[in-house]
Amino acid sequence: MKVAILDDWFDTLRTLPCFEKLTGHEVTVFTDHVQDTEALAERLADFDALVLIRERTEIRAPLLERLPNLRLISQRSSYPHIDVDACTRRGVTVCSNLHTDSPSFSTAELTWALILAALRQIPQQAASLRAGDWQAGVGHSLRGKTLGLYGYGRIAHVVAGYGDAFGMRVLVWARPESLGRARADGRETAPTKDAVFAESDVLSLHLRLVPATRAIVTERDLTRMKPTALLVNTSRAELIEPGALVRALRGGRPGLAALDVFEQEPLRDTTHPLLAMDNVLCTPHIGYVTREEWELQFADVFDQINAFAAGAPINVVNPDA
Repeated sequence: MKVAILDDWFDTLRTLPCFEKLTGHEVTVFTDHVQDTEALAERLADFDALVLIRERTEIRAPLLERLPNLRLISQRSSYPHIDVDACTRRGVTVCSNLHTDSPSFSTAELTWALILAALRQIPQQAASLRAGDWQAGVGHSLRGKTLGLYGYGRIAHVVAGYGDAFGMRVLVWARPESLGRARADGRETAPTKDAVFAESDVLSLHLRLVPATRAIVTERDLTRMKPTALLVNTSRAELIEPGALVRALRGGRPGLAALDVFEQEPLRDTTHPLLAMDNVLCTPHIGYVTREEWELQFADVFDQINAFAAGAPINVVNPDA
């Protein structure tokens, strides 16, 4: 099969052991980011299969209509960036392992790195030292503080364990089924959504982006947080009501934010208000961007290509295709 890999910005995949799984296929790796439909249609017209790196490129009906040879889209995790109905109409199979059996440890690790970096002012302190000014201020410790987790899936479960290790009180709020799992794990659960926002010194979002969770965090929720509190989002920016976080931060509740996700990605607008705030720590959606995580993810993605080529596709999202 003729396989196109999109958005491998640092040409990483061919350096991983799992890349050998594509031996026998004609593979082209694109290291730039293109979203323009006309440019993508011209670039991808001859390919049988596309490999997507998470949600970096959107695949919508106008593009699919211009790809006559496309038969397979292979990726891992959720797929809000793919028009699955349009794929089905065009006879394009979408395969995606939702990895329900394993957490993203890399995202959990980044979540904790952001918490430590924001509360201990690590970027500011490092910049001060480089500028010859020595210490830049006084940070905050974690021990004895409350770690709120909004959502209790696989990643939040891991983050909760980090909270335990740092001597924090862990408080969970989630949908009823997830609250039940948290209680079964011996976790303290908040009596209400308001309570987890009001009581948390650090509140970390761990929800999937689906229609029911879009804008589930409102400006009212945010303004219930302490002026010393930190909001962390390594899940999806769209979980928060548009514009609410900027307004809440300007109002002083919460006092800090640490973000790995944004409504527009890649975010290249250096004038974006979140990038201009001294009380906000931003990283460019790197929660899943480690060599170890990619080896795990793309072993699945490449297995899906081989299974499709062998006539026995796996992890099929749209069997009607």
